[in-house]
Amino acid sequence: MPKVGMEPIRREALVKATIAEIGAAGSLDVTVTQIAKRAGMSSALAHHYFGGKDQIFLAAMRRILRDFGDEVRSGLKQAEPDSRAAAIIRASFAPSCFTPDVISAWMTFYVLAQTSPEALRLWRVYQGRIRSNLTHALRPLTRDPAAAADTLAALIDGLYIRAALSDPDTPERATVHALDVLNHLIGKPK
Repeated sequence: MPKVGMEPIRREALVKATIAEIGAAGSLDVTVTQIAKRAGMSSALAHHYFGGKDQIFLAAMRRILRDFGDEVRSGLKQAEPDSRAAAIIRASFAPSCFTPDVISAWMTFYVLAQTSPEALRLWRVYQGRIRSNLTHALRPLTRDPAAAADTLAALIDGLYIRAALSDPDTPERATVHALDVLNHLIGKPK
């Protein structure tokens, strides 16, 4: 008989184990057995909760995206109205987004989105939210906030990939670069 209340705890353990295993492997080239072992449970239980490796990975990405959303909301809470776009940029390059495990998960996510409709849908949700948040933040600062948001969203993704593949100091440089582009887009002098 299953223990009451254990499902959320086990699901969370599997999600954390998935992120750690992908981080260790540097790719999605891990098995459900490896994930389950790291989580301290059987692969049958992992399959029971998620169905398969792709579903566990998508749950892990949802977790990473929730954590990113928390970073954004925290930054926006503290930001003045004219610095909301800068807060989104800073959240995009926050230290929590640059742990080796999270970087590996993001890189894997981008690749999986090319072949998995579920991953592509999740990526589109992420893109829609960041563009929406940036557009809203840029409304009072520029005549074409949607175009500026598109530029910044693409820049954030590109700089993230570059930072993820470079040395550990790059997130700070990426932040500075993105903030410089933001200032250029809104006509703010350096």
